[in-house]
Amino acid sequence: MKYIIVLLFALLTISFSAATYPCGNGVCSNSDICRTFNNVPGCTPRSSYTEITLSSKVVNIWYDGNAGKWYTQYDITISNNSNYNLKQINIGTANLNLRDPQSLWNMVKSPSGVLSLPSYQQSINAHASYVFGYILVGQNQPATLSILSVNF
Repeated sequence: MKYIIVLLFALLTISFSAATYPCGNGVCSNSDICRTFNNVPGCTPRSSYTEITLSSKVVNIWYDGNAGKWYTQYDITISNNSNYNLKQINIGTANLNLRDPQSLWNMVKSPSGVLSLPSYQQSINAHASYVFGYILVGQNQPATLSILSVNF
């Protein structure tokens, strides 16, 4: 019986942690974005968030006969629609099946799969955009990207 309780607690902890994202001293749910402005964090509903947007474009699709695989190159545009410079952004990824570690540029990928701005990109200015790209294995299988947090 103890084993079952411990197992259920572990599964509950895993599901809770997978459904939340750290935000200051608290956490935001999957339906929120952690928005930090002037070092004050808070959770903002994802459904109505328009300050920062992501858009994707297929650049190229090709078949590598030697590897026997299809590849698709994408450009992702981060648009800062706000009146403030964006200091940092964290983007969650799913299905980010990169061709190889060098197939991601202009972003840094953490071990947990979260993408963030590289050190050489200090900010994205107000009403400006920034483009990063990657090459995925497959065709018509885009990665799922979601903004986890922004810092102004």
